[in-house]
Order: sequence, then C-alpha cells, then structure tokens
Amino acid sequence: MNAKDPYAKDPYEKTFPPLPPAPGRAFARTWWGHAWLRALEDSALDGQQVKQGRRYARSGAVGAVSVRPGGLTAVVRDPDGTAHRTDVLVQEFTEAEWDRLLGMAAAESGHIAALLDREVPPELVEDAAAAGVELLPGIGDLDPRCDCEEWDHCPHTAALCYQVARLLDQDPFVLLLLRGRAEAGLVAELEERSTAEAEAPVSAADVGVPASEVYAAASALPPLPPPAALPDAPGQPPTLDTESGTEPPGLDVDGVEFLAQAAAAEAYRLLAEALAPAHAERAPQPVPTTAHDAVRLTAEAHDLRVRSRLSAASDRDRAAMDRAVLAWGFGGVQAVEVLEEDWTPDRASLARARAALASAWPDGADGADAGAGASAPVFRRIRSRWTEPGGDRQLRLGREGRWWPYRRAADHWLPAGPPSTDPAAALAALDPEDPEE
Repeated sequence: MNAKDPYAKDPYEKTFPPLPPAPGRAFARTWWGHAWLRALEDSALDGQQVKQGRRYARSGAVGAVSVRPGGLTAVVRDPDGTAHRTDVLVQEFTEAEWDRLLGMAAAESGHIAALLDREVPPELVEDAAAAGVELLPGIGDLDPRCDCEEWDHCPHTAALCYQVARLLDQDPFVLLLLRGRAEAGLVAELEERSTAEAEAPVSAADVGVPASEVYAAASALPPLPPPAALPDAPGQPPTLDTESGTEPPGLDVDGVEFLAQAAAAEAYRLLAEALAPAHAERAPQPVPTTAHDAVRLTAEAHDLRVRSRLSAASDRDRAAMDRAVLAWGFGGVQAVEVLEEDWTPDRASLARARAALASAWPDGADGADAGAGASAPVFRRIRSRWTEPGGDRQLRLGREGRWWPYRRAADHWLPAGPPSTDPAAALAALDPEDPEE
C-alpha cells in the first residue's frame, strides 16, 4: 500500500505517551473514532485476533504511539512481557487530493472552526468523498506489520489500532498527519486559502440582479405555458411486494396500500380544484385535522376492517362515523364541524342570522319563537341550531355563516343536504318536490 519504509524516521513524526489502561470503556466516543475501528473490524480476517488485541489495549499493553505521514508505530507487549515492534500503514494523500480537500475545507468557515476545535465535520467528509478523497479509512486501508510475523492483523496491530482510536477522539489531526500533513502547516494553509477566498474579487454573477430590474423586465418575459391537462383518473400506486418475505415485521400491507391509493385520489381532487376556472375566486378552505382526515379516508374505504379501525382511531363509534361520512359528502371539513360542534353565536353573528331568517320569510320567522305567517316555519333556537318544535327539521348555522339542513332519524339528527346562505333554500332540501306537481 505504502512504499515508504515503515522503520524510517520522518521529520513530521509525533509521539504520544502511553495511555492508561481502559477497563470497561468504549474505545471510541466520536463518530470518526468509530469509523477508524470499523475499518479494522471489517477487514481483519480473524475476529479472535481482533478481540485479543482489544483486551491488550484495555490492559495498557500498548506503549508510546508514534504517528507519522503514512504510518503508526508502537511497542506492544504480550501478557508474558514479550515486546513486539508493531506498525500500521495508511495510504498518504497525493498533492492533488490534498488540494481538493483543503479547497473544500477553506470554502466553508465552519469546517475550519470545527477542525480547530478538534472535530471532524461530517459534511467535510461527505464532500471530500464525493470529490474522490476518502479522509477516513475504509475496509483494507489499515495495512498491518508486526515482528510476530502474522501476515494479517495480529493482536498487536489490533491493539495499536484500538489505542489510536482513543487518540483520534482527542485529536483528529492525528488522522490528517497519517494522511501526510502536520497540524501547524495544515492550519497555516487553511488560513491562507480562507483569506484568499475572502479577498477574491466578486463577479457580477455572485452579486446578482437588483429586484427593481427584474420587476421592470417582467413585461418582456414570455407568458407561462398553459397548465397540463387533468389526467382521466388518479394514478395507481405500485403494489407492495409481499411474496419475497422482505417486508418489515408487523407491516400492515393492506393499510399501506389503502393509504397510498387514498393519497393518489386526494392529490387528483386537489389538482382538479386547482385547474378549475373559478379556483382563484374560491374562499380558502379550513385545514383538516387528523379527526377530519379520518372521516375523509373512511368515506373512501370499502373494506369494513379499515373503516372500523379509522372509527376507533378518531374516537368515534361506527354510527358516529357513518354520520360524519354522510356530512363529509355535503361539505367536507366544514360539514363535519357543523355536525359535531354545537357553538354559541356572538351578538353580531346572531344578528346576521336573524336578518337572514327575516328576509327568507317576511311573514314571520324568529330564532326564538316564530310562526305568525302560515308560510313561515316555526323554530326554537338553542345556540347555533334552529329546530321545529315537535318536528323533524332543523337548520344549523355554520361558523362561516351558511345554513345547513338536518333531518331527525330515530334519536339523531342527520345532515340532509349542502349548505346555503339562504335559510329558506337550505330548508327546501328537506322538502323534496312532489313528483305529481
């Protein structure tokens, strides 16, 4: 891997004193320290040798560690006291690789600050790898050499690697020294590059174009292309592969496929609304809550099990969910809110409601006790609901100011039609025309 003589003295060599024994502690606390150990544990052919090396490192068998460009050296002792000269070689970066790495580090002030704080930014490692510079070692990048004459990692080289993981936690410049640059020269070059980057002349492309110029040129721009045509139907989501046995345990395949299909249908509906000619004039719609969305999904579900689960998830029994689904069909979120919420209008809202009732039935209809005219219905109001005494008709006032028709069925009031700003028109939905007329 590295043509250098592992026993040659390097002018940039740095020696770290022996570390104390480390019983019961992890050998790496930082993510780059863990990456170093993964390179050892993933490439060693004999896992037992690695485990024995870990025990050596824990017991303090590794002496002073010398770090130089391209390699590590230490004396590691067996339990009987036998000393072994141990080396681990690492490939140095070429000048071109260093140029790319330092250029990326200098371009981001945060990278320099992190390195000076003895940290390795993950973004720097990712950017360097994308440019072909692998800062952290990978499988097979740690080349072992030991006078015990093992050709693969032995307990001595493994112990040295574990000890270096502790050094890397404290000082990531150990890794950069292994790759070929000492800390002092590296920091000086980073600062020089950073200064040059800051003093570089700014081009017109970097400055951009003033907003006033862009706005003034808007009339010269070509018109936007027409929107795409609405597809004939919602798209069909892919079917999950359930035959290979690779799906996560406990995955509800039917539920996931239903949600995917429901999402496609909702996206189609929203797109159709956006492409409709009067879309810009439509009033903004309320944002559905989770409970509202459960109603929407239930309205689209045909599987009884799915409908039951959605009812339970939204704290509704089956009958309550059926009423909510019926309301959803007449007006979505607002219809469900009118069904399930009994609110008290304030004075202004109540005044507008009484004015609407008076306008709809000039002969007499009041929110409290009405019926002076033969054609006028009699209502008694309780909060936002106007109900015929002893009858089966009811009008509910929504917070948005529209009237919603309701009809009694057994012990419940059921939504019976779409809303209207005219209470008489809303009530007419409860009285279908006689087919003989």
